[in-house]
Amino acid sequence: MLKLLLSVLVSLFLVAEPVSAAGAGAGAQASSSKQKRQAVKKKAVKKTTAKGKRKEAATVAAADDRPRLIRRVVKVNGKRRVVYQTIRRAAPAVLAIPAARTAGDLAGLNKTGDPLSLRSNVAFVMDQNSSEVLFEKNANVALPIASITKLMTGLVVVEAEQNLNETLTITNDDVDRHKYSSSRLPVGARMTRNNLLHIALMSSENRAASALGRNYPGGINAFVAAMNAKARELGMNDTRYVDSSGLSSQNVSSARDLAKLVAYAHQKPLLRQYSTDPNWVVEASGRPMRYNNTNYLVALPDWNIGLQKTGFINEAGRCLVMQAMIQGRNVIMVFLDSKGKMSRTADAGRMRRWLEALTPDSISVPVASPVSTNDATPTSFSTLSAGAILQKR
Repeated sequence: MLKLLLSVLVSLFLVAEPVSAAGAGAGAQASSSKQKRQAVKKKAVKKTTAKGKRKEAATVAAADDRPRLIRRVVKVNGKRRVVYQTIRRAAPAVLAIPAARTAGDLAGLNKTGDPLSLRSNVAFVMDQNSSEVLFEKNANVALPIASITKLMTGLVVVEAEQNLNETLTITNDDVDRHKYSSSRLPVGARMTRNNLLHIALMSSENRAASALGRNYPGGINAFVAAMNAKARELGMNDTRYVDSSGLSSQNVSSARDLAKLVAYAHQKPLLRQYSTDPNWVVEASGRPMRYNNTNYLVALPDWNIGLQKTGFINEAGRCLVMQAMIQGRNVIMVFLDSKGKMSRTADAGRMRRWLEALTPDSISVPVASPVSTNDATPTSFSTLSAGAILQKR
């Protein structure tokens, strides 16, 4: 009987030990799973907290832009009143970038006033038929003329009587590496001399003007020499050219000189047509390309413009030369170193209205006067040489 009891106890002991071991393993696994769940939960809480902080920061930032109500106590007729005022946080100050100073500004021409409040530092208007000067302001000062240069380019091409139907090719030599201006004509594009002349005058296409000069007998140097020779022939003594496009600020002229050029170029029918077409479709390597005029006035029915050219580089400001009929009178207008994209055409409009308000017999040359920089009375004058301008600075 005792042996039987001992056998039972031993059996129970052997069975209980594996169960205990198994229980311990299960407990360890349960503990490990619990730790993993806690770690995942902590990670989720941490992520949620970070997300909440970002959202809170965004909310605060957005709240900075929202109007706020501020409670204030004020006295009205001796009585205290509570008022609520809406305020908004001031926007951060933006530093203004100063506009580039032109050659005219550096010469002090921006200190010159005039009766019409023109935005151009230089202006000159004359009767084309009688050469009577109708208006002038700093008209003898030689300044950069930008793409007004292309008017002389066109004149030299026309008078050279080169084959306008000859096909020319745009090369790397025509790429602007001076001002890095853009162009719709890729290197390798092929176009007739006629079309290159058209878009150079109408749309101020720089690569077209370069190709015209480069394909002149003797190359670009001979072409520039011909430009300067023609200027001397026309009595343009303040004028000098160094390229055919006007990208260099060393292309300079005075308003009086440019009036002579406009008067002479107006005699060339091709220059009149090409410079005043509102738009045109040309072919480059067999592909049609539509170009627009840089002077929107040519498309307006109330303007009768016979020849025009625009120009712009930083050193020159906005420039414009035009021949137009106003009140039955053929006039030539020159505006140089104008400030603002639309200012040169706005000045042309001001000048036109002034001319329309006067009869030919009553026109007298308006007197431009320098802006006074001290208490002294400014001296009146119509024109001023570059040397005198520099001495007054």
